[in-house]
Amino acid sequence: MKATELRNKSVDELNGELIELRRAQFSLRMQLATQQLNKVDQVKKTRRDIARVRTVLAEKSKEQAK
Repeated sequence: MKATELRNKSVDELNGELIELRRAQFSLRMQLATQQLNKVDQVKKTRRDIARVRTVLAEKSKEQAK
């Protein structure tokens, strides 16, 4: 997921995306704890995707405040 793709989405879509990513992160953490996770790099990718979504949400809130 790229930041340019996220910037084209609305705030509601971004909030939905954030919820999905947080659920995926929780699931990955549980799989990691029970040693069922094969692709350990997915945890890092998901964390970074969450950060991207939060960054774009912050940018949009700053734009609305102006």
